[in-house]
Amino acid sequence: VQLQASGGGLVQAGGSLRLSCAASESISSINVMGWYRQAPGKQRELVATLTSGGTTTFAHSVKGRFTISRDNAKNTAYLQMNSLKPEDTAVYYCAAFRFGLGAAEYWGQGTQVTVSS
Repeated sequence: VQLQASGGGLVQAGGSLRLSCAASESISSINVMGWYRQAPGKQRELVATLTSGGTTTFAHSVKGRFTISRDNAKNTAYLQMNSLKPEDTAVYYCAAFRFGLGAAEYWGQGTQVTVSS
């Protein structure tokens, strides 16, 4: 599965962006879709995950501001980011995880999000 992340850009603090993660094939067998980010000089960190059953997890720093969703019919996952802060500036990566027999993980190429103060 190839993942293509898009939707990043430059936004002022308090603004919103929606990131998309388009998969090259069906994601119906993907157990978890996730978004991660990496700021300059920092390690990559989890932002949000969404299981095929609908369970979500969020980093404490984005709870209440970000939402994650997936549209299996469009083979796409989304990250809606509201009330953006300068500390949200990072390269955002989408990932897909398949567990069990044929377990695998897939990563997109990243999309830059820059939040100006």
